[in-house]
Amino acid sequence: MTLRRVNAVVLMLLAVAFLIIVQRNLLNLSDFLHKENPDAGAILPFEAELSPALKLESARKGEEIPVLITAAEERLGAVVAAMNSVYQNSKANVVFTIVTLNDTVEHLKAWLSETKLKNINYKIVVFKPELLSGKISKDPQTQEAAKLVRQLTFARFYLPVFLPEAEKAIYLDDDIIVQGNIQELYETNLKSGHAAAFSDDCDSASAKGIVRGAGNQNNYMGFLDFKKASIKKLGMRANTCSFNPGVIIANLTEWKNQNITQRLEHWMELNTQEDLYGETMAESIITPPLLIAFYKRHSNIDPMWHVRHLGNTGAGNRYSPQFVKAAKLLHWNGHYKPWGRASSFSDVWDKWFIPDPTGKFHPVRRHEGDS
Repeated sequence: MTLRRVNAVVLMLLAVAFLIIVQRNLLNLSDFLHKENPDAGAILPFEAELSPALKLESARKGEEIPVLITAAEERLGAVVAAMNSVYQNSKANVVFTIVTLNDTVEHLKAWLSETKLKNINYKIVVFKPELLSGKISKDPQTQEAAKLVRQLTFARFYLPVFLPEAEKAIYLDDDIIVQGNIQELYETNLKSGHAAAFSDDCDSASAKGIVRGAGNQNNYMGFLDFKKASIKKLGMRANTCSFNPGVIIANLTEWKNQNITQRLEHWMELNTQEDLYGETMAESIITPPLLIAFYKRHSNIDPMWHVRHLGNTGAGNRYSPQFVKAAKLLHWNGHYKPWGRASSFSDVWDKWFIPDPTGKFHPVRRHEGDS
């Protein structure tokens, strides 16, 4: 064998050895990252679809504004109206993350791609119910569809999971219409050390003229059982004003630094054992863990950016049409939804609703002659 051939063989063996070493290092790095973040790839939701607008360069320039909203099958009309109102009333570069269930993906994609919403930037992710295993009580009397919808409402607890690259984000309930430029809401100033901003449900001095009589004054006692030892030892005042988590501006850097998601999960798990906030209390399983995690540690949203209680009885008498028109964000929290029969100001919601191209969803409207 000539010297040249020997050298060629040696070089080939060295190259093979080098590739083996690189592969091992990459595998070790993967193992290390998995140990550092054991949840990565375990129960994370997967991206089902990116909008064509998001795949291409966005027509809207500037900083991305991440907005997360959930999409339950029987409420898809609400999601569409909410997204349309955000998009039409702002020139901001909004990117929607729509959290839904597997059976709803195709219906949602059709609605978005076959209407004028096809220009909206969005990504669809599928919520995996096993994320909540052991964290919510099982109710054998609740229908399966209702259970799945209820599970979707917990998506707001996992904002950093669904928006891993975002430093700040907005969460919106689906029964909302945005009438202002959402960039203004996004730029809400959060105090140092605060991971989120909410709207307090008490009549603050600064908001009395705006939300006077918008509902009974709510406090922590209405959501938590202060007779339980686990609640008592927190030292929270029962008459502290509660807040509404239907609109959240989140500093996700602080959220992660303060382990907010893990703390919320802790109180969810403890509630399954000790019944700290049964559903009979304020009929909510979403609000109590947030009230604990953000006790006196949250910033406030401008009252005009979260006008609430439009879904309660008497909202039509409580708010004037002029006030509703001037509000930046309307929220039909309560039993009566604007796509149903008895809601106030459903005509406002109708302006932003886009008919379902599949024909599956129809708003329920009272016809003339109905009693």
